[in-house]
Amino acid sequence: MNKAISPSSKWEDLRKTIHFTAEEEKEMEQEMAIIQKIIDTRKSKKLTQAELSRKSGVRQPVIARMEKGVNSPQLNTLIKILNALDCKIKI
Repeated sequence: MNKAISPSSKWEDLRKTIHFTAEEEKEMEQEMAIIQKIIDTRKSKKLTQAELSRKSGVRQPVIARMEKGVNSPQLNTLIKILNALDCKIKI
């Protein structure tokens, strides 16, 4: 029987119950690193989510969900946010 997941479950606790492949782990770590860099940059520029929303054209709830790790940003959303922060992704 699967244990029910409560809304208050922490990601690290939940992560222990789910089996991810090494590739999935790497993808999640990379995504989390990009999002954390966006958060750090937004805060270093002293921008609120609402201000970033106005600068980027991305709705504030979308930014909030991305920052909380609820949703993965679509590429076009990511580009709008990065442009508003004067940032680039270098590959």
